[in-house]
Amino acid sequence: MPAIGITGGVSTGKSTFCDCLREILPGAKFFDADQAAHGLVDLDEVKQELLNEFSFSIFSPGGDLNRAALRAIVFRDAAKRRALEKILHPRIRQQWRSEADKHRTSPEFFFADIPLLYETTGETLCDRVVVVACSRDIQLANLMGRMGGRGAQPVSDKHRLEADANAMINSQMPLEEKIKRSDHVVWNNSDKSVLANQAATLVDLWRQEKWTKR
Repeated sequence: MPAIGITGGVSTGKSTFCDCLREILPGAKFFDADQAAHGLVDLDEVKQELLNEFSFSIFSPGGDLNRAALRAIVFRDAAKRRALEKILHPRIRQQWRSEADKHRTSPEFFFADIPLLYETTGETLCDRVVVVACSRDIQLANLMGRMGGRGAQPVSDKHRLEADANAMINSQMPLEEKIKRSDHVVWNNSDKSVLANQAATLVDLWRQEKWTKR
C-alpha cells in the first residue's frame, strides 16, 4: 500500500484530518513528526547538540528542555531555526522512511503527518501528498487559540500573541506554494464533518487506484 504524506501550515487542521482518516481506516498506520521530535529532544546526544547550538538558555536548572524558550528563539531567528532543523530533521526523516518502507508490503495504508514535508524534500518519499489548508484568518485564530488559550486576553497581550502567531506562520513555506505542489488539497474552513467527508472521498479514490512506487 502507498505512503501518503499529510502536510499543510501550522494550525490548518492536519491532526484533525488524520483523526478523520483513523475513523475510516482503523487499521492504517500513522507517523507523527511532531511526536517524533518531542521524543528526540530527550535523547542525550540530541540534548548535547542543542546545548552546543543554543547554550544553557533553553534548559531548566534541572536539565530539562524549555520548549517554549526554544520555540521563541527559532521562530524569530531564521538561522537558529535552520540549525534546529539540521539537528532534528535527518533523524525524523530516517524514522519515518523506515516506517514507510516497513509498511509498503502491508495491506493497510501508511500516513506520515509531517508539517515541514516540502521544506525538507520529504515529498520524494511519498506516493501521494495531501495538503490540509484553510483561510489565513482561520489559521491565525486557531494558532492564537493554541498559543494563548481560549480565555479573554488584555489588548496588549492579544497584539503580542497575534504578532508571534503571524511570525510562526510566516516562518514556513507559504501555504499557496504547498497547495501548488500537492496531489490533493482538503479545505478545513468549516466543521469536522466537512473534513471527514473529504477524507472519505480521498480514501475511496485511493482504494480504486493501482499503486506503483514512484
